[in-house]
Amino acid sequence: MVKKNVLIIGAGGVAQVVAHKAAQWAAEFGDLHIANRTQGRADAIIDGLRAKGHQMPFTSHALDAMNAGEVEALIRKVDAGIVINVGTAFVNMTVLEGCIRAGAAYIDTAIHEDPAKICETPPWYGNYEWKRREDVAQAGITAILGAGFDPGVVNAYARLAEDEYFDSIDSIDIVDINAGSHGRWFATNFDPEINFREFTGQVYSWQNGEWRTNRMFEVGREWDLPVVGKRKAYLSGHDEVHSLSARYPDADVRFWMGFGDHYINVFTVLKNLGLLSEQPVRTAEGQEVVPLKVVKAVLPDPASLAPDYEGKTCIGDLVKGRLDGKPGEVFIYNVADHKEAFLEVGSQGISYTAGVPPVAAAILVARGTWDVRKMANVEDLPARPFLDLLGQMGLPTRVIDAAGDHPI
Repeated sequence: MVKKNVLIIGAGGVAQVVAHKAAQWAAEFGDLHIANRTQGRADAIIDGLRAKGHQMPFTSHALDAMNAGEVEALIRKVDAGIVINVGTAFVNMTVLEGCIRAGAAYIDTAIHEDPAKICETPPWYGNYEWKRREDVAQAGITAILGAGFDPGVVNAYARLAEDEYFDSIDSIDIVDINAGSHGRWFATNFDPEINFREFTGQVYSWQNGEWRTNRMFEVGREWDLPVVGKRKAYLSGHDEVHSLSARYPDADVRFWMGFGDHYINVFTVLKNLGLLSEQPVRTAEGQEVVPLKVVKAVLPDPASLAPDYEGKTCIGDLVKGRLDGKPGEVFIYNVADHKEAFLEVGSQGISYTAGVPPVAAAILVARGTWDVRKMANVEDLPARPFLDLLGQMGLPTRVIDAAGDHPI
């Protein structure tokens, strides 16, 4: 079987992890390529690979990923069989279009976003990606959506609970806690523009068979989790709620993210001042600026946080359901270490947890296990091969069930 060439689009912190993991597992692929609007950032990632001793062919390219024609042309030029899109969420639809035209498998880690819109009507996947399902099937390609950690691995956790623990599922509560510290006065763990956009609109959850709305930081609760202990997390809107609610319409699906008081205070001030707006304003000097982009420009680059990051993350699913008519619950989770991630691939733990899974997905596509020749969210695919492979790649899964806390 001819091994598939891989094209990585993007050169941020997550792309760095993707490149390092693809290099570690290069035997699964053909040639490896990385493309970014600023080619120098792709070159810097390749320099980091060389510093780690990786000798495989890895070529950089300049690419405007907002241009589907350019994406298609590059895919054809490098004969890419798999495209891993870890650029900004604004490019999803053009990269997907390029893959459809060129016949390459597509993998991303987040829902598409329109730069001019925040918090659209749910389900968010239905506004963009799902509209291309028929086109993907007609092109005969595989398109795997949301194959990061959340969304991604947490979707597989829900599927594992469905397959191995319950006959029916009553609720899925996804909990994301970052108990690490980067030492900066204030910073976001990934692209500030995308980060803030997640929390400035309505919070959508799926409860009692319908969409429920709340304000950000309106609903919070304390969670007592493995390793990181007791942490406050808040009901938040997030990508995976919008696909999991389609697969499990009779279950409540909620996403909870941990925030410290300092983050909430800074966020609240920025929002109240209008500095998180995506709409342009004009300064007294007549210059037009987008406040959110200005905030992004003055905050630390998330990739720069990695050397000083310490502590751990805990991300998992508390799933409640019924087996043979009896109620039960399981907590399926992963703990990652920021310092260990930096020593291995030069990135902090948030980027690590987001960047390893799409490479695992690419391996499963290359092997044929997940090469389904249609569009699929992660929960639509068999979970065991994915989670077992992630364990080999540095993201082991554990579960707390009736037998205690143990590996899956």
